[in-house]
Amino acid sequence: MNRRILAILLLVAFMVALVAACGGEGQTDRQPGDPARAMFVTQSMSNPSQAFSWKEFQRLMGEFNIDMIQVSGNNEVAAEIAGIEQAIAEGYDVIFCNPSNIDAVIEPLRRAREAGIIVGMFSSQLPEGAEDAMDFFCGSDDFEGGMLAGQFVSSRFPEGANFVEVGGQAGHAAQIKRSDGFRAGIANNIIELDAQNCPGGWEPHEARAIMEDFLTKHGDSIDIVWCHWDNGASAVIEAAHAAGKRDIFIIGVDGNSTGYEQVRAGTQALSVGQSFTNMARQSLTNARTILDGGTVPLINIIPMDMVTIDNVETLPWPEW
Repeated sequence: MNRRILAILLLVAFMVALVAACGGEGQTDRQPGDPARAMFVTQSMSNPSQAFSWKEFQRLMGEFNIDMIQVSGNNEVAAEIAGIEQAIAEGYDVIFCNPSNIDAVIEPLRRAREAGIIVGMFSSQLPEGAEDAMDFFCGSDDFEGGMLAGQFVSSRFPEGANFVEVGGQAGHAAQIKRSDGFRAGIANNIIELDAQNCPGGWEPHEARAIMEDFLTKHGDSIDIVWCHWDNGASAVIEAAHAAGKRDIFIIGVDGNSTGYEQVRAGTQALSVGQSFTNMARQSLTNARTILDGGTVPLINIIPMDMVTIDNVETLPWPEW
């Protein structure tokens, strides 16, 4: 009898251990459509694209029965990592992540996946070799967007030209890809004069100071400004006009209402447009699919728009 009791106890212990092991791999008794909790971990709510993205997540999340909070790092990656650790500790179901430093969050995101949390990269894609830290990516192909911008200026300057680059957040994954794409897309006779990033990241007043510095250093040699966000392009335009330079070919990225207005006014030649609404919707769609036991593509590319004076009136006007 004692042997039978011991055998039963051992069997029970084995089953408990087995269930615990399965739980560590994120297996639950969740039913399709059950409520879920998600966290949007992002760079800074002072960045208009991120503030708008959060607004769209809030607007759309009810359709997917996903309740969300956001953690803004204010461009401090330590705060973003703390948000990821909070999601792990509190048992969140999903993390959508658009960090200020992509490399710094790889290991925390791996820990989140090991804890059974679905990780969706939003707008910022993990580098090659780190795909195991995410379940999917939803965003633009920033390399392709930069390349299209480079091809665009090359077609407008067949005899060659000089450009300067005004960057936002140093080390930002999307910016790096756009930079590389732009250099891949330009013709050999489009020459780089200078490039600087904003020390505080995505700060228009810093973009203006950089442009003023470029004008002091390079003056009439500047034909093109490759600026990584439309609100930064506004500051670049202000600096150029203040210096009496109204014929510089200025490019911005985002496709927000500011960029559209500047393209329509003729002060900005091109806005490389992203749809954060479609990114948010696809991210939520993917998360719900995985929560309900389905599978999704690892890479989900949201098409970009090349917004110019020729098509700005025909495209849907951005809501941010």
